[in-house]
Amino acid sequence: MFFAIINGLITSIILETIILLKQMNFKRALSTALGMSLISMISMEVAMNFTDYLITGGAILNFTVIPIMLIAGFLTPLPYNYWRLKKFNKSCH
Repeated sequence: MFFAIINGLITSIILETIILLKQMNFKRALSTALGMSLISMISMEVAMNFTDYLITGGAILNFTVIPIMLIAGFLTPLPYNYWRLKKFNKSCH
């Protein structure tokens, strides 16, 4: 599960950097991608992997678990993201 979480974080940072490259240079795009709610990404990855573990009894991914994992991964960081938007009165994009 540790490697799945690290892989998810790296993939997310790479994707965000590529998207941000259309608006800024590489160094700024990378630092922005790294600064974009790392706590939110970690909580999403942990929730998804933990849900998979609870339902299947291990790290066994199948099509019946995927929708439940996606819902858990979406709902888990919502309170933190909502608080962050209210605190800073802006989004990270």
